[in-house]
Amino acid sequence: MNEAIVARQSSSGLGPAGIARLIALLLPVALLGGALGSQYLGGLHPCEMCYWQRWPHAVAIVLALLAFTAPPRSPRSRTLVLLAALGIAVSGAIGVYHAGVEARIFEGVTQCTATGKGLKGADLLNQIMHAPIVRCDEVQFRFLGISMAGWNAILSLGGAALILLLSLRSRRA
Repeated sequence: MNEAIVARQSSSGLGPAGIARLIALLLPVALLGGALGSQYLGGLHPCEMCYWQRWPHAVAIVLALLAFTAPPRSPRSRTLVLLAALGIAVSGAIGVYHAGVEARIFEGVTQCTATGKGLKGADLLNQIMHAPIVRCDEVQFRFLGISMAGWNAILSLGGAALILLLSLRSRRA
């Protein structure tokens, strides 16, 4: 009976390796989608560290998509899934740092993030005057008392750990 279940999971890709691969794709898609949605639909302007957290998720999405080009338990797929998990964890680590900056535990970045390339005179001044001032040490939005950077840290590090555990479990199976 158990052999039939294992064979079915193996062929459908829904065993631990397939689930890890799916999480490696869906988690960064959801987190990056949430960040972009809060910016473009919710009107929240990201600070520089918010942008830093987005890039590893974008890399993880590409790696996870590439993992779908091979069978779930293949070494190629497993390696790509683990690299995606690493990208997700990097975003989570940046989220920890960002949440620490918001809580005044760490010192944040002090540079301006507005750019005025190719602009001169009145156009440059107009862009500077209308650019939103977004500080990394000020929380724009909290959900259940946790900032978006804090949620990114929790979900990213937890998701990366889950992917690692599922990958190790599928290797033993």
